[in-house]
Amino acid sequence: MHSEPLALLPEICLLVGAVTTLLAGSFLPRERQWGARLVATAALVAAGITAAVALAGPARTVYGGTFAVDTATGAVRLVVAAATLLVIGLGVDELAGTRRESETYALLLLGALGATVMGSTTDLLVLAVAFLLGSIPLYGLVGMLRSPGAAEAALKTYLLGALFGILLLLGTTVLYGLGGATAYAGLATGLEGAPVAALAVGLLGVLAGLVFKAGGVPGHFWVPDAAQAAGTPAAAFLTTVPKVGALVAVFRLVDVLPASADWPLLVAVLAAVTMTLGNLAAFAQSDVRRLLGWSTVSQVGYLLLPVAVAGRTGEALPALLFYLGAYAVTNLAAFAVVAAVPDRRGLEESRGLATASPWLAGALVVALLGLVGTPPTAVFVGKLTVFTAAWDGGLAWLVVVAAANTVASLFYYLRWLAPVFRRPEGDAGDGGTRPFASVAAVLAAACILGLGLAAGAVLPLLDGPLGG
Repeated sequence: MHSEPLALLPEICLLVGAVTTLLAGSFLPRERQWGARLVATAALVAAGITAAVALAGPARTVYGGTFAVDTATGAVRLVVAAATLLVIGLGVDELAGTRRESETYALLLLGALGATVMGSTTDLLVLAVAFLLGSIPLYGLVGMLRSPGAAEAALKTYLLGALFGILLLLGTTVLYGLGGATAYAGLATGLEGAPVAALAVGLLGVLAGLVFKAGGVPGHFWVPDAAQAAGTPAAAFLTTVPKVGALVAVFRLVDVLPASADWPLLVAVLAAVTMTLGNLAAFAQSDVRRLLGWSTVSQVGYLLLPVAVAGRTGEALPALLFYLGAYAVTNLAAFAVVAAVPDRRGLEESRGLATASPWLAGALVVALLGLVGTPPTAVFVGKLTVFTAAWDGGLAWLVVVAAANTVASLFYYLRWLAPVFRRPEGDAGDGGTRPFASVAAVLAAACILGLGLAAGAVLPLLDGPLGG
């Protein structure tokens, strides 16, 4: 319960990196903006290393119990740092030499900082600040291209962010009034015996804000527009990194709520509606980036499964953390392929990709089948763990809904893959494949398979339902 600046060293690295990146970009000529990229990369590497070191220490809370330094915080830090590094890698070709290169890197670091604090805090007031810190950079990233579509998507994201931010603050106020504290430890006791109706209002407000950040129903409307209109690095970032912090934040909050509020049913209904709506909307998409946008909405539904059984089974938090890491690398692999072939925006425009670039086609197969949850990919293990956690937590009906949605999602992923392996029309070349994005796609695909195989080998050795 003490003030320990070194406990927040990963966050300090991100903050210092963001400021330094912005200053470096202000003084470097446009053809030498790679210096700002190096600074941002170094900050993320430093944040990842210090996060790994902190994992070896004991779990504790610092700064008056407002910030947790535990396994969940360590996982959030590592996933956010690694995902942001991969976003920078897949965006090098698109951003190099542009007018807003250094500003983009600074916004990515600030967005990563907001996601990290959001997933690590154990206080409602710090959560509200982290929400703003994670949201404001997104508005800039979405509108960075300054195209009509990007402007519309940025405005939609901003207006929805303002609305759901107000709801989050309203919920925070209600919960503080009921529990007499903003720290989760105080709320755990202060909310006992609170009126159920008022408690439900407070919980709904906070959940609404966090679900907006994650891209789930009902705050999901901005996701497909932003994924389609924003630059590829921004689209990859906003569909991946905010989820990590927001969903762990939801888990931490609901884990301390009293049993008088039937929050598991609320979260379970949100999960079912989110995954179903995301899949249904993805069926009719022809733009690959908009398809991935709706896909990421559906993935929030699966990620909410372990949240719905928080406190009911010990497998819930490990399942959530692993699935978040698996989803992050898988989603970014798909966006890396999109970044590598920017001229192939439509499903039919992907025709002949396997002939033009077999490695990219292979990476796309791994990424899309990974998003479905096909073995031996990492998301397959992630879905297996979250399904098991939800089943053990008494939500068998939600597992059935999730399994049905998983099968249904195969349709629109195969709609993308089918043209990839068709014979190209005429003399089609590689269409100007971007080298950095191509390397990022292949490396991410290798990580998907590596994580899946490693986790598949380890799970049978563990005790519990998954290990027999």
